[in-house]
Amino acid sequence: MDYGLIGAKLGHSYSPAIHAQLGDYDYRLVEQTEQEFTELLARRDFKGLNVTIPYKKLAHSLCDALSDTAREVGCVNTLVVREDGSLYGHNTDIGGFIAMARRAGVEIAGKKAVILGSGGTSLTARTACRRLGAREIVVVSRSGPVDYDALYRDHADAQVLINTTPVGMYPKNGASAADLSRLPALTGVLDVIYNPDKTALILDAEARGLPCCGGLYMLVGQAREAAELFLGRSIPESETERIHRQLRDEALNVILIGMPGCGKSRVGQALAERMGRPFVDLDEEIVRRAGLSIPEIFARDGEAGFRALEVQIVAEVCREKGRVVATGGGAILREDNVRAMRQNGRLILLERRLDALSMDGRPLSKSAEALEAMWQARKEKYRAAADATVDNNGAPEETVARAEEAYHEAVDR
Repeated sequence: MDYGLIGAKLGHSYSPAIHAQLGDYDYRLVEQTEQEFTELLARRDFKGLNVTIPYKKLAHSLCDALSDTAREVGCVNTLVVREDGSLYGHNTDIGGFIAMARRAGVEIAGKKAVILGSGGTSLTARTACRRLGAREIVVVSRSGPVDYDALYRDHADAQVLINTTPVGMYPKNGASAADLSRLPALTGVLDVIYNPDKTALILDAEARGLPCCGGLYMLVGQAREAAELFLGRSIPESETERIHRQLRDEALNVILIGMPGCGKSRVGQALAERMGRPFVDLDEEIVRRAGLSIPEIFARDGEAGFRALEVQIVAEVCREKGRVVATGGGAILREDNVRAMRQNGRLILLERRLDALSMDGRPLSKSAEALEAMWQARKEKYRAAADATVDNNGAPEETVARAEEAYHEAVDR
């Protein structure tokens, strides 16, 4: 192995895809025990490594030489074997963190910053906050001198909140690291988690109109700096922006919403084929799970029973990435569903004339009058949830092309 990422448990990682665009070198993911990692660093039969949980502090202690930044932070995430065989340690997370904060418009200078978590990434966040001129830095952890009860009791005046814990990380999507309603002075929120794209914490911050950002931009930024060390040359900062956008464009879900019978399934299937992605029809998933048709589910369990099953399946499907998803017409009626869709997706509203909507097999689409009443009751919810709207009254192939274009344009939202 020349280059790679070492950690105890890696799972899915963007790192190989990022480094493939930064340099012409083989980059691997390797899970190791602490003993294996220690032995690897002693052998030094590699050129450069990135280090993640839980070995950043250990790597710091095993280096022959450290950058000023690594000494300041107290942990190392990038290792390079120099020509003389010595092991050099640096921390590129700092640069990535600062780039993330600036991109999000989260001002830290002069502010009281609260950092959730006390691990290696917390050390990075603390150093970054000092460099950015934070007025006060408070570290919160379950077993530290400032726990979560103390956070809400003594530090409700926090202005910047930074999550460095794994709370809300895939596959345990939906959990929030903090209750923002109890921190009324907040002016910005940062979360180092990058899977899902938007954690519950970030969705809460967005709902409050706060500048905020998830951790993918930090991940790409630190990888760019690490690649500079590996290659011994500079890489333009613009590459961080380009790679970040490309990763999201490829990974986020395209989620089609709209009235029952507006063509979400038909357009979704064609769009999935066009984009080379898996297609999921949420209504079909509900039918498969229940072993009953939708009219039968309504007859047996009522709309409430159907909606409860829908919430469960939306959460499971939208936890994953890189899909085209067709939703049921009423999926956006539940805020839980909209949040689940937003964590990894962009929502495209398909609009079609009411007199052109299919009513076959749809328990709530009983007549033209029922459809009109449904549209009036739901239209503001559809439009509030949508990242983009596409007209579906023309040729199907034109709708599919417009939906793909709308998705790409909505990726940065």
